[in-house]
Amino acid sequence: MMGKTLLKKVWEIHKVAEISGGRDQLFIGLHLIHEVTSPQAFSMIRELGLKVLFPERTFATCDHIIPTEDTSRPFKDPLAEEMMQAIEKNTKEFGIKFFSPETGKQGIVHIVGPELGLTQPGMTIACGDSHTATHGAFGAIAFGIGTSQVRDVLATQTLAMTPLKVRRIEVNGALKPGVYAKDIILYLIKKLGVKGGIGYAYEFAGSAIESLSMEGRMTVCNMAIEGGARVGYINPDETTYNYLKGREYAPKGNEWEKRIEYWESIKSDPDADYDDIKQFEANDIEPMVTWGINPEQCISITEKIPEPKNDGEKEALEYMKFKPGMPIKGVKIDVAFIGSCTNGRIEDLREVAKYIKGKKVAKHVKAFIVPGSMGVKLQAEKEGLHEIFMDAGFEWRNPGCSMCLAMNPDKLVGDQISASSSNRNFKGRQGSPTGRTLLMSPVMVAAAAIAGEVADAREVFNIKSGSEGGE
Repeated sequence: MMGKTLLKKVWEIHKVAEISGGRDQLFIGLHLIHEVTSPQAFSMIRELGLKVLFPERTFATCDHIIPTEDTSRPFKDPLAEEMMQAIEKNTKEFGIKFFSPETGKQGIVHIVGPELGLTQPGMTIACGDSHTATHGAFGAIAFGIGTSQVRDVLATQTLAMTPLKVRRIEVNGALKPGVYAKDIILYLIKKLGVKGGIGYAYEFAGSAIESLSMEGRMTVCNMAIEGGARVGYINPDETTYNYLKGREYAPKGNEWEKRIEYWESIKSDPDADYDDIKQFEANDIEPMVTWGINPEQCISITEKIPEPKNDGEKEALEYMKFKPGMPIKGVKIDVAFIGSCTNGRIEDLREVAKYIKGKKVAKHVKAFIVPGSMGVKLQAEKEGLHEIFMDAGFEWRNPGCSMCLAMNPDKLVGDQISASSSNRNFKGRQGSPTGRTLLMSPVMVAAAAIAGEVADAREVFNIKSGSEGGE
């Protein structure tokens, strides 16, 4: 009899029943909510006369609409203020813990969960946000869900889910200097496609993945959804446990040892049965940059924009105003954005600060750094990173989703080009219907900000050794 994957083990532990349409009813251990997808869900349960079944398993924060400059209330945007008031009212009425700005724990939901120790191995986690896959970095099975499913979890603490196939994606060997977790996931999406993961959970493995910090692992899992996968996860190990130990909601005392036993037990067996296995070499990965309108449309910094192979690529070139055969290196940028649930963690900021110290942002570039949470902001300021950023010409902001999706004042204007450490380069994603987004690692964004154009960070910062395996 073949062994089991982590996904299969966690799924079986949390399965409540089999229901119609080949679906299973799964118990959800942790439910995370934010201000955008929760108001309608709360309205639905009110209309049905229901209560939140396990309010102690739901935690709320605000991130999408919150301004990163002027955070005084009421917010200038009436819709943002309305959403903020709704989450304040709903969490109070239903007895849900809300990490509001006043608590000092506000931030992007996928950064707050891990840094407070709420996210733990072997959990089922749901959130009304597509990048919930981030939490899979801890060996959790984490689903992004829609508003009606947010209602279901609030009312029943369960979800109706179709069982998933599992694809093991191995990345073996050592990353080159100046290559990061963001480059790994962009490279994998390029190779497997934005629809390659449909119907699958992605299990990321191999020595290159195992050598990543937890923050790097979160970056990889965060963008599993961009490859079409329903979830992405990494088996827990000592790196996971060392990150969690001592955090606010992490197990304490004797319970810690018991929990580690459970966490060890849910890891994929050495002889686990996978539906598919893909293998890649870390040494083949270079710093990556997107050139199109989805994350699959990317190339390494040393490559040229390809000839279009289909109508989608023709559309991308037309929208981006790029020509086949032109190098991505040297494309002038207008905005440089470092932040988001993909790359707004403390390690991302430390790595950027290490290289930009003593350098200056190009005069024509608007560059800003948005920490992913108040915890990240305070830590960065404690270490003096914000002073390095501001001395270089970056704006230092308050935590939030910011320009990742521009449901707040941070937006592109006209057809500006943004070098962005976020996760999506869709048309209009960063606030302007004609704005253009180039995804890359935070260090690559920093290099572009200083050069004033897309540049190879290894050349700009003279990166030769000792920086691999980071964010």
